[in-house]
Amino acid sequence: MIVVFGSINVDVVVPVPHLPVAGETVLGGDYAIAPGGKGANQALAARRAGAVVTMVGTVGRDAFAEAALSRLRDEGVDLDLVASSHRPTGCAAITVDPRGENLIAVASGANLATAAAQVPDDRLGPKTILLLQREVPSAENAVLIERARARGARIVLSLAPAGPIAPARVENIDILIANEGEAASLGDVSEVARRLRRALVITQGAAGATALLAAGAWLTVPALAIDPVDTTGAGDTFAGVFAAGLDQVLPLERALRRASAAAALACLAVGAQAAMPDRAAIDAAAERLPR
Repeated sequence: MIVVFGSINVDVVVPVPHLPVAGETVLGGDYAIAPGGKGANQALAARRAGAVVTMVGTVGRDAFAEAALSRLRDEGVDLDLVASSHRPTGCAAITVDPRGENLIAVASGANLATAAAQVPDDRLGPKTILLLQREVPSAENAVLIERARARGARIVLSLAPAGPIAPARVENIDILIANEGEAASLGDVSEVARRLRRALVITQGAAGATALLAAGAWLTVPALAIDPVDTTGAGDTFAGVFAAGLDQVLPLERALRRASAAAALACLAVGAQAAMPDRAAIDAAAERLPR
C-alpha cells in the first residue's frame, strides 16, 4: 500500500507562444482547469501503475475542491484521510510553451493546513510506502517521517519544489528523488546518498535517471526519445510510478526503468493527471527503452 502525504490543487493551464520573463505579459490561448498538486499527481500516477493508494491532504470548502478530487475518486484512490479547511483549495497557475516547457506559480491555500495527525498509526506499518513532497508544511513532513520510520514503513521523499529536507532527518529516508536542479540544492550528492537508507534518484529529463546508492554504487536508466507536448507532471509521474514499483517489490533498476518510461509518456499530452499512463502503457514503453 502507498500512502501519499501531500498537496491537492487545481491547475489553471495557459498555452503561450513563449514563456514570460520578468515584467512581461504574454497573451495565450484558451485556459484549461484540471486537477493537480504534486501529492495528488503522484497518488494518481501510482494508482494507474497498479498500486493501492491512500491520499492524505487538505482541500478548501469551495468549488475547486471537487474539481481537485474528482479524478482521484473516480480512479479508486482512497480519500478517507483528506481533510477540509477554511482556506481555499490550492491552485497552480501554469504557462506552457510550444516545446512543452512550463512556468508554475502555486497558491498553497489549504495545503498549508495538512497535518501528520491526519494519518493513523495503522496506515504506517512495514507494508506501507510513505510518499511525500514539499508542498505541505515541512514540519508536518518531518513528524510523519519520524512516526513512519518508527513503525517500519519505507519512506520516499520527492524533493519538489527544491528546498531543505530539514527538519526531517536524511537518515530516516529510504529514497530521495530530485531533478538536476533540486539535486544541486543538496550540495554533495554523494554524501547525501551515503546518509540515505537506500538511494538518491536524480531525474535528468531526456537523459533518463541516475540512482546513487547508499552503499556507494550507482546505476543509470535511459529515457524514451519523444517530442514533448507538455512536461507538466512528468516528475510527479516518475515519483508515483517508481513508488508503485517499490510497492510491487520490483528490483530497483526495473522500478526506475518503468518510472522513466512513464515520465516520458506523460509528456505526450497537455496537463498533468490527464496525461498519466496506465499500467499496460507503462509496461509496453519500458520494454522499448534501450538496454
